[in-house]
Amino acid sequence: MTTALYLPEENIDMIAATSVLQQQAADIRTRTINWASYMQSQMISEEDYKAISALDKSRASHLAQNSSQVVKTLLNLVSHLSKDSTIQYILVLLDDLLQEDRSRVDLFHETAGKLKQCIWGPFLNLLNRQDGFIVNMSSRILAKFACWGHETMPKSDLNFYLQFLKDQLASNGLAYLQEMALLAKRTQTIIVHTHGQHGKDKDNHGHQYSPTLAQLQQQHELAERANESYREVGGSSDHQQQDGKCVIPNNEYIQSVARCLQMMLRVDEYRFAFVGVDGISTLIRILSTRVNFQVQYQLIFCLWVLTFNPLLAAKMNKFSVIPILADILSDCAKEKVTRIILAVFRNLIEKPEDSSVAKDHCIAMVQCKVLKQLSIFEQRRFDDEDITADVEYLSEKLQNSVQDLSSFDEYATEVRSGRLEWSPVHKSAKFWRENAQRLNEKNYELLRILVHLLETSKDAIILSVACFDIGEYVRHYPRGKHVLEQLGGKQIVMQHLGHEDPNVRYEALLAVQKLMVHNWEYLGKQLEKENENQKQGAAPISGKA
Repeated sequence: MTTALYLPEENIDMIAATSVLQQQAADIRTRTINWASYMQSQMISEEDYKAISALDKSRASHLAQNSSQVVKTLLNLVSHLSKDSTIQYILVLLDDLLQEDRSRVDLFHETAGKLKQCIWGPFLNLLNRQDGFIVNMSSRILAKFACWGHETMPKSDLNFYLQFLKDQLASNGLAYLQEMALLAKRTQTIIVHTHGQHGKDKDNHGHQYSPTLAQLQQQHELAERANESYREVGGSSDHQQQDGKCVIPNNEYIQSVARCLQMMLRVDEYRFAFVGVDGISTLIRILSTRVNFQVQYQLIFCLWVLTFNPLLAAKMNKFSVIPILADILSDCAKEKVTRIILAVFRNLIEKPEDSSVAKDHCIAMVQCKVLKQLSIFEQRRFDDEDITADVEYLSEKLQNSVQDLSSFDEYATEVRSGRLEWSPVHKSAKFWRENAQRLNEKNYELLRILVHLLETSKDAIILSVACFDIGEYVRHYPRGKHVLEQLGGKQIVMQHLGHEDPNVRYEALLAVQKLMVHNWEYLGKQLEKENENQKQGAAPISGKA
């Protein structure tokens, strides 16, 4: 199997990353399946009955002596039996066989090939089941078959499986956010109720009590830790069982889904397929919300392995990877998350073959205040040597990029990041005189981004700055009005004349005024004449007085 390069295992045990799945698996291993009743009712053959019964008693020895029959039996049982509790047991048995010895993956591939059986089909079909454990354990086995052997997953099956992982990640992430929102609501209710009794909702100065965001967040984290501790102590007993089905909230499996993706994206052939199903956007969308640090680590790990491919590393920031990771870096308290983010940033500079792309990434990091965060890290002592090395490397590269940074590079990076603010370059008349025409470069790339931000952003500062920049572009570029009209920007600017924020309305009004004036040089002369006339007219009045 071909990979871009050797990737360290990161020592992420499957058990650690999929604790809920493992808690259930531990219970399922204790079950006793009455295989004789299956044979008597002719649901399995006598041959399969003997093989599975022997495998239950002496797993390793029977597999070594009868590998072909064991593989055939397990594939038959997974394909033809339907009872959830039995399928769960078979999947745990099969997963244990693979976990004990990775070379057995090739054994399954080779034996299935000799028997002319498809090894992928039975497990891909199980992804459509309603039982959460069956779905996620099947996904886990598929990932092992796809990554631990010499045979890669066929393209059609690969696209289906990666689309499944992406959709599961999105739905699990949504369920997680809904649970956190409900927890936040409960926490706020408790806080307000506690402080609101007997007039205790005021501080010593008589002010109304209102919990801060930091206080709420602290309460959420405490509640989440308590919830995780309860799950660890209680095992899987806190999950209801209905007819052998494990009734568990969807978000419980988000770590299991992410772990499968971590495995798949180590293989270079699978990376482009994941990008093809718009997987990076899903990772970024979930990371832009407040998921717990373990999920953060796993999803950023996925981004990290993607960046080992030079072509993907060059395209990565088109998905706003740098701004999102920079935000997480400034907030995170976990060293493992810090380490993996710094590793991503390093790859984004080292791996692209085009030096201009690496330079753009450096500028984007500077724009997102990464350099400031690195200076803080330099004052800290880390146990992990990789962190220290990456901090030194990134600091040097970003410092060098700052020295070479032109005002237009800085401006272009800010616009591409979508995070406009009133940085000095916007208000510089010299900048606009020299660079307004450069907004036409690359088929009006920066101008199109400004128009898009006006159309989609809800942030008042971003809207204000975008209106101002468009006005300056029109003011300093003779054909600016015509170009903007062709891009549909004029109408969008005018829509903001009625914006609820007064600053946005003001900047939109100024931009519209600039759009309405054709000859700024003529207007300037007219204003000068009016000023002179006013001065001349004012002198006689002063004399008479």
